[in-house]
Amino acid sequence: MTGKVCHITTVHKKNDDRILYKECMTLKEEGYEVYLIATNEKEETINGVKIIPINKYEGRLKRFFSMRKEALEKAIELNADIYHFHDPELILLGNKLRKMGKKVVYDAHEDVPAQIMSKTYLGNKFVRQIVSKAFNIFEKGSTKKYAGFVTVTEGIGSKFNNNRKIVLKNYPVKKIIDNSVPIEIDKDKPVVIYVGGLTRIRGIKELVEATGKLNGKCQLWLLGEWESEEYHKECMNLSGWQNTKYYGYMPMDEVYQYIKAADIGACVLYPTGNHMGSLPIKAFEYMACSKPIIMSDFPYWRDNFGDFAALVPPQDVDALAKTIEGLLDNKEVYNEKIRNSQKVFEDNFSWESESLKLKELYKQILESK
Repeated sequence: MTGKVCHITTVHKKNDDRILYKECMTLKEEGYEVYLIATNEKEETINGVKIIPINKYEGRLKRFFSMRKEALEKAIELNADIYHFHDPELILLGNKLRKMGKKVVYDAHEDVPAQIMSKTYLGNKFVRQIVSKAFNIFEKGSTKKYAGFVTVTEGIGSKFNNNRKIVLKNYPVKKIIDNSVPIEIDKDKPVVIYVGGLTRIRGIKELVEATGKLNGKCQLWLLGEWESEEYHKECMNLSGWQNTKYYGYMPMDEVYQYIKAADIGACVLYPTGNHMGSLPIKAFEYMACSKPIIMSDFPYWRDNFGDFAALVPPQDVDALAKTIEGLLDNKEVYNEKIRNSQKVFEDNFSWESESLKLKELYKQILESK
């Protein structure tokens, strides 16, 4: 049984890896008529997925009210069989659709109550605790009535009570990676690569500083968007920037070409509550492209990645520099990390096997009354 499905986001890009390349395209290949409501300048179709554009508004309040209203209007107009939304700020939209008799799925990409505790702009710790607890009650109370619930880790999933709940991990699409070839680029020294949001809590400044400490022994490649021009300039003023190359944001298939051309993948996030229990997609992408990984030494990451990643204390620039240098100098350890990661990825971490859960969830929802 297939039908019309509508995915909705006001936060993520139209070509978000998880939303478009994984979930929407999986459903399209399964025979569904798939729509994605997202910010865009025009209607278009990407690999069979029809993009329904909404306007982009600056500022959290405008995004919360204006974009949500526009997204809801277009969602109702589509009259889909299943509505699947990806942002916590759209829970009110989901509640509205559910009350209209629609089948709604909430996809929780993050542990938002934990994330709130790291947002200092919300106030002091006491205020953040109140906001976090209030949102926790609202989020879980709303979504337990939905037709389905999707999340990325068991830790997040364990906090929700829904009759149809799946943990859909952000594993890479093996088919796309296998079809990618390393980009042809002049490279006179080894390269450490980071792919993703270029934000302070993702340790970008520390990566640039560690590169500077190695005195030209390697290059750092950065692919993604900066959280602010101020943070970009702060990193550019570091000595390590002379050995750093910034390539901007790229679609997923192009990203893999750069990862395959690099030598080491980095994922050195700060120890926020949200990060410490996550399974970062970039780590799996590095594994799939046969690159050793340097990661922050969180207990959860140690348990899941310790056999094939080099772990460093978060925010420790000296330790990060020494770890990079150690991998580059010790080819035996370098190659062992690659062998271990390749085997683990092939056996356990491809989207092709993980996507079966999504297909089964949609089948159950459509067959339910």
